[in-house]
This record gives sequence, structure tokens and C-alpha cells, in this order.
Amino acid sequence: MREIACDESGYEGEKLIGSTTRLFAHASVLVPAPGTILAELRDRIRSPATQYKANHLLREKHRAVLVWFLGPDGPMLGNGHVFLLDKAQFVRERFAGVFGFDPPDLSAANDVLRARSVLPVPVFATAFRAWLLEDPIGRSVLDPLVPAIEAAVEHWGPVAIAHDRQTQLPPRRLEILRSRSPVLGFRFLDAESHPQIQLADILAGTVRAITETGDDELEPLVAPYL
Repeated sequence: MREIACDESGYEGEKLIGSTTRLFAHASVLVPAPGTILAELRDRIRSPATQYKANHLLREKHRAVLVWFLGPDGPMLGNGHVFLLDKAQFVRERFAGVFGFDPPDLSAANDVLRARSVLPVPVFATAFRAWLLEDPIGRSVLDPLVPAIEAAVEHWGPVAIAHDRQTQLPPRRLEILRSRSPVLGFRFLDAESHPQIQLADILAGTVRAITETGDDELEPLVAPYL
């Protein structure tokens, strides 16, 4: 049974507007020797930190390490996948779905959002409640973690998942995920004790940060993972 390791960056649950990050990134990795990769990162970066994170590689003095990590001569290309989501865009698309714009007309959704102060509150409340009732996972319609995991399984095929500990994945939500995707197993592990999850955390964090800052040199390295 193949098992992918997953972690996310920029995740604040259903708080998508006014959050501290513009993008949400969820990485899944499948590498044969994760401990060896972490040892190489430690040798190149030489930080005393017990657990390496994306910010270690994002420091200007370690730019060459970041290029190696993501680039064609590094360990991650072909072994990692990243689901990247623009939070505001996600809200607009979901909102368009609530009000029946089919296909989603984002300009119309924006018009409705701008006019919400003059629309009766019950219109919004009724539509939102109906939308939640249609969602079998319950209160997950604005949670990007669910579609992210589905995208990971779609990319890798039938796999088991080792995920960093996450309170937003209760048993009922996992049950629904299994019914939607060919998930062969699911377990939660601490990133510190699981090298592949550490690599997923670093991949998610670096890809999100590079995309948000729009670094011309690094963005081409990110594209193959998305």
C-alpha cells in the first residue's frame, strides 16, 4: 500500500477573508528516503533547529538550497504535488454557487456581495443554511482542506494518507472523504517524528510563499508541482 504524507501552509480553517495569507497550499509527497533528504538539508543549512520549516529555506542566504530543493537536480521534483488555492477566489466561486450563478459568474457574485448591505438579511441566511444542508460533511463548504485532500488522492491514485495532526478532520469528515476518493487508509502523525510530513510542510510553505511574492526566478521551479 502506497502512503503519501501531507501537510498544509496558510491554513486558517473557514477564515478565508481577512486572513494573514492570500493563498492556501496543501502538499502531498511520496519520497523513497525522506530522512536522507532532511539530513542533506541540515548539512546545507546548518541550523540547530530540531525541525526544519519552510522559512529556513526562504531566507536569502539559503536561496541556493531552495533552488536545489525544488529544482530539477533536487529531491522533490516528481515526488511532490501541491494544491494551491486563492482564498478570495474560492469564496467568490462558492458564493456564486449559493446564488445559482451557473456556470459561476464571478462578476455577478461580486455585484451581489457589494450590494449585500441593501439586500434583506434573511435572503443570505436562508441561502447559506440551505447550502450547508446540501453538504454531507457539514460546515466544510468553505474549508479548503477537504478539496485539497481529494486533489491529492486524484493526483496519486489509490493511496493511504499520513497527515499532520489536524482538528478539522474529525471521523465523520474522514468517512465522507473515503466515500468520495480511493483513500486506502488515514492516520495522523506528528511532523517532528515523520520525515515525509516535514518535507510536505516545507514544500507547501515554500510554494505558497514563492507564489505570493511573485519571485521571477523561483516561480518556474514551482510550476511543475501545482
